[in-house]
Amino acid sequence: MAARLPASFIGSFLARSTSRQTCRFTRNAVTTTQWSSQQLSGKPIRAYSSDAAPAPAPLYAKLKGDLKVAMRAKDAPRLVVLRAVLAAVLNASKTSQPIETDAQLVALLRKTARTSQEAADQFRAAGRGDLVEKEEAQIRVLEEYVAGSGVQAVDEAELKDMVQAVQSELAAEGVDAKMGEVMKKLLGPGGRLDGKDVEKTLVARIVKEVMGTKA
Repeated sequence: MAARLPASFIGSFLARSTSRQTCRFTRNAVTTTQWSSQQLSGKPIRAYSSDAAPAPAPLYAKLKGDLKVAMRAKDAPRLVVLRAVLAAVLNASKTSQPIETDAQLVALLRKTARTSQEAADQFRAAGRGDLVEKEEAQIRVLEEYVAGSGVQAVDEAELKDMVQAVQSELAAEGVDAKMGEVMKKLLGPGGRLDGKDVEKTLVARIVKEVMGTKA
């Protein structure tokens, strides 16, 4: 005759077994509930969620694409320019003033061209014609991208008209048209110069000329 297990042992075993099944069922139920909630919301199931990154500026996308083409073609001047510009954009992205628009990129291209022109002048004075040619080749690449950027350029005559128009607008609003207010209205989001190819130093000079010495 088989030996019978004590009733206390059987009760303890059944209690532990029921507890384990309940825990598994609870965990499965929580997981299923979370999965169903995400599926119903139409969102992909991810361990961590983040907002979608904004689309890059068209000119930035072109620069990145052209870098691959220049590498295959072994276009040295273009490679130097593109690597320098893209590195500057990357560095700016880590600051409080990232480069995110075509207009900002054009400003960077112009700044880089000025630096190359200064270097070319120094090499010319030192009699280094070979280095002058390298800098001038890079300047031609930079000017090519500025010209093809599609960003509207503004000349001095247009700037003067804009400054006068902003002065009139501020006067109509009852605002004292000081230089800072005019600059803000010109260059701020939605301003007349927002998204246009224009140097801030030029804007400041024209504003001073139109307004006199009023700060």
